[in-house]
Parts: sequence; structure tokens; C-alpha cells
Amino acid sequence: MVKSFRTDIQGLRAIAVALVVLYHCGVPWLSGGYVGVDVFFVISGFLITGHLIDGLDRTGRVDFGAFYARRVRRILPASFAVLVASLVIAWIVYPPLARGELLIGAAATALYVPNVLFAVQSTDYLAESAPSVFQHYWSLGVEEQFYLLWPLVLLAGFRLVRRTTARLFVVIAVLTVVSLIACIVLTPRAESLSFFLLPTRAWELGVGGLVAALLHRWNGVGPRGGAVLAWGGLAAVGFAALAFDATTLFPGAAALVPVIGTAAAILGGASAMRWSPAWLLNRAPMQFLGKISYSVYLVHWPLLVIPAQALGVELPPWALAAAAVLSVVLGALSHRFIEEPFRTSRRFAGVRPARVLGGAALASAIVLAVTGGAALASRPVGTNGITAAPPTLSAHAVVGTPVVPDNLVPSLEDAADDNPVIYASGCHLSAEDTDPAGCVVGSDRDAPRVVLFGDSHAAQWYPALAALADEGRIVLESHTKSSCPSADIVAAVDAPYPECGAWRSDVIERLDERPPALVVMSNYGSYYTADSARPARDWMAAYDRTLERLPEASRTIVLADTPRFSGTPAVCLSAHLADADACGRASSEALVPSLRAAEADLAGTTWVDLTDLVCSDSFCPVVLGDTLVYRDEHHMTATFGALLAPELGRVIDTELAR
Repeated sequence: MVKSFRTDIQGLRAIAVALVVLYHCGVPWLSGGYVGVDVFFVISGFLITGHLIDGLDRTGRVDFGAFYARRVRRILPASFAVLVASLVIAWIVYPPLARGELLIGAAATALYVPNVLFAVQSTDYLAESAPSVFQHYWSLGVEEQFYLLWPLVLLAGFRLVRRTTARLFVVIAVLTVVSLIACIVLTPRAESLSFFLLPTRAWELGVGGLVAALLHRWNGVGPRGGAVLAWGGLAAVGFAALAFDATTLFPGAAALVPVIGTAAAILGGASAMRWSPAWLLNRAPMQFLGKISYSVYLVHWPLLVIPAQALGVELPPWALAAAAVLSVVLGALSHRFIEEPFRTSRRFAGVRPARVLGGAALASAIVLAVTGGAALASRPVGTNGITAAPPTLSAHAVVGTPVVPDNLVPSLEDAADDNPVIYASGCHLSAEDTDPAGCVVGSDRDAPRVVLFGDSHAAQWYPALAALADEGRIVLESHTKSSCPSADIVAAVDAPYPECGAWRSDVIERLDERPPALVVMSNYGSYYTADSARPARDWMAAYDRTLERLPEASRTIVLADTPRFSGTPAVCLSAHLADADACGRASSEALVPSLRAAEADLAGTTWVDLTDLVCSDSFCPVVLGDTLVYRDEHHMTATFGALLAPELGRVIDTELAR
């Protein structure tokens, strides 16, 4: 039988929450700290399965009402307290345009499906880049969905194997292996879906369940073996936390390391001797942090996200450290005054399950009613400008419009969707697509053929080039793909992306077969070199590798990259209608001089810098005339991009005439 309380598991909880909090605070050597969530999953699967198997062995049944009521009292009070507090505070301090996403996240969390919401949002390349204040609830959503289904699954399995808990191990093993296979297969194809959704995460809780099923009939591997197993398990978790990073394809097979490590630590800890990890895990600080780990996990993320979103800046290291300390303080208070009273006091512990479940449903309904009412009462911010602005754009002196004009195009609310038409038509490829066929437009098919080649930063030039094609000056053939540059480089911050290299090579082969008059390239260089020790050198080498493979008969242009902002301009402007310059950025910060210099020095191509159309020598505004220049932190709106057609046309005419 599984012991009801184990201090070593409490210590494992402390390790798990410390990994997650320190990782989110940006501790550089803890690049894989996100595996702390996997540690939590295994622990939860172990404890819940152990309790359920004990009940099945004793009574042959599951008291669903009592089980769900215990889960509600344990999880929901602190969860809803942080949910409501985060919603209220964020609503007060967030820019108006950020409140819509806030309400959606709160509603999904109240319905226990935040993981589903974030899975869908993460598969959308155009989704808002600012993280949700409720994003950390995704793991809670996975666990809540598991708790809902697992008692039913175990009871059905128990009856299927003729009410024998020993055979139930086989049922759990089969389900765990099926979920693991699904995770390994799906992760390379749709990493965000695999990361957030229960079917591909259930195996981690299932592994904990397997350990519980083993220990239900077995006393473990013995004191010496247990100590070795527990230390080995902790070493595996530590290895994952230190060695994994953003490039690790996760969860997938990589998640086996922290999951099996945690399972080994739990299994070994059941019978380990005194020189086992117990001497570390049983220390008072570890026990204290493990006891409050749930509340610490709940509060740490809002402490990091709300100030950053409200201020529109990345928090400095001292602020991150302060947030980490404050999360422990608030976590302790939440545990003392919210978690414990609802879980253990006679006043709440004795409440009938039906009333507990009804209270949970009522709490969800109240949050949904509040978020729905707030959404209906919220005024659109896209038309709340100060005054009208003339539809002028000067190519000689960039001066930003000082206020948000009431005739702004696109409006603040429409900015995120103001994309080139190739997104809606499917001509701009998603991460999974590799078709190199491209799309061709042009009113005069005898005009010079110009190829647009690159990632989404190339796609943002499509409206200007398409305008030239509509005039009959060029035939435009577009080859663009999300997060995949025409420069031959693999982003150090990305997981493996074999579709990118395959697509790039196929496009170049097509161009070799039928060389165009001109190839226009533009890419998000600062993204692909973000973790490089020598970004300028690597970026130049990447472009050189592509230029060497392009047909000699084709001329080439490399367009300088557009500015990058610290936050989404439209969101910022919604809070600064009378001071649009507050949302701009100094040119020295918005541009990357080293990469620009590297592109300018490329041989065999013409580097074209149109930055003087969007930035002055010292400042990059976000509103020019009556036009919003950017749809997010680093992409131009399609509306503004089309305005650049005359200047880009002059550049292309000059290049084609050479």
C-alpha cells in the first residue's frame, strides 16, 4: 500500500517548483527548468493513482463524489483566488487593447480548459506574442482533466481485469505507452499541441500511476538499491534542467528523462537507506517549499507577467529576483489562509460532495459572467483617436504623428489581422508546409519576373511588390514561409525544423531551373542569431551560402530588416492615445547595426536600406500620417507596406536596368 505521506515527495515538490520559478525568472544556467512541470505530473499521477487503487482494493468501487470533492477543495480555492486577483489587477493596469485576451484567458481557466486555448493559440503564427497572465494554468488544466477521467478509467479497467489490482498494472501500462507513442509521434509535427494537451501528456501522470501500482503490491528495491535509484532519478532531473533548452524538441522522447528520473526517485525513496536523497529532501526548507509549492506556482507567473505587460518592458534581473522572493511570501500566505482552511478545516471538510461540486460550478459561472459582462461593456479602442491626420507619408523626413488619429488605418483593434493576402490565400507557408511551388501574380506576364524569397519579414514586403505587379511593371512570384529564412541558417532558439531546410533547397532548385530576373530577399536576422556568439559573422555566412546557390543569371537584392519594438505598438497606443511617441523606440535600440553592416558587406548582391522611410536618424515612430506602421513587435501592417510601393519600385527598376 502507498504511504499517505512521504517527506521525500514533499522535497521533490520543492525541487519542481524551484526549477519552474527560476527558469521563468531567466536564470541562465537553468535552461531546462521547465521540466519542473513534468516532475509535478509524475508526483500527481503517483499520489492519485495510489489513493484510487487503495480504494478499489478495499471496496471494489470508487466514491466519485468524495474523490471529486477532495480534488475541488485541494485545487480550486487557491486557483480561483489567484485567477480573480490576477484578472482584477491586470484589468486595472493593462492597456485597453490587451484586455480582450485577458478575458479570454480567464474564461478558459474558469472552464478548466486553458491548455486547450493555449494549444490553439500557439499553433497560430500570427497570435499575440505577449504571454497570457493565465498561461501557467495550462498544467493545471491537464491535471484537472486527468482527475476527471482517471477514476472512470481505473474503475473500468478494474472491472475489465476481473477486479484484480495486480492486473490493473497492465491496463495502466498499456494506456501510458499509447499516450507516450502519441506524444513522440506528434511532437515533431505539432509541438504546441503535444505540449499542452492531455492525450500527449497523460503518459507522464501514467508513469507515476505505474509506480503507485508497483508499490501497492511490492515493498521496493531494498534500502541500498533504493538509495542508488533515488540518486540516479534526481541526477536525471538535474541533467534535464541543466542540459535542455529552447531548442530541445519537447515533450517528445526528451521528456522521458525527467519523467523516468522522477519515477525512479519516488520508487527508490520508498525503501532507501539514510544516505539516500532523503537527507536533502527532508530538510526543513525543502519541506516548507514543498508544502507551499502549489500556491507558489500559482502566484509566481502573474508576478512576472503583469508588471512586464503593464510597463511594456522586459523586467530587469533585480525585479525578477524580487518576484521570485515575493512568490514564496505570497505562496505561504495563500497556503496558510486559503489552501489549508478549505482542505482540512472541519467547516469545509465536512461539507457534502454535492455542495462542494455545486460551489465549484457556481465559482466558474461567476467568473464567466464577469468576463462576459466585461467583454460586452468594453468600448472599442480603435476609433478613440484624438483628431484626424492627413494621409501623407514623406520620404524625406520621418516625423511620427504625435497622437493616435481618429482616422487611423488600420484601427488599433484591426492591426493584428492586417496581414498580406498571402496569409489568407495559403501562399505564405506555415511551419509544417514544404511545397515550393509559390504563387504568381501580375497583369502583364511578359514583364520581368521578380521572386520574393524569405520568411515572414519577406512576406511583409508582398503588398508593395504586388502593387507593382498589378501595374504590370513586374511578374511577382512569392516564396515565403513562417520562421524560415532564405538565408541558410538554423535558428539557435528554435527546435529542430527540417521542413525549413527542405523547403529552402527545393525553392532554390526551382529558381535554378527557371532563373528569374531578380530575387528579393529579406529575413528576421536578429531572431535567427539571438543565441549566437558571433551573430554578424554567422548571418553573413548564412546569406553567402544561399547566394552561392542562386542562379548566376538572376540579380539579387537583400532588403534591410525592419525595426523591432519591445511590445506590440497597437497595445501600447491603446493606453497612450494622446502620446503616440511613447510607443516608438530609439533607432539605436530598434535596429541591429552589426547585422545591417554584415548584410551591407555581402558580395554578389545589392543591399537596399529603406529604413529612412520608417525611422529618422534617432527615432522610429509607430504612426506615420494616418497609418499604423506595425501590426506587432516586428512586422509592418499590410496597409503601410503597400504605401512603400513607389520607392521599392524605383529600387527594382534601377536594379533591373543594370
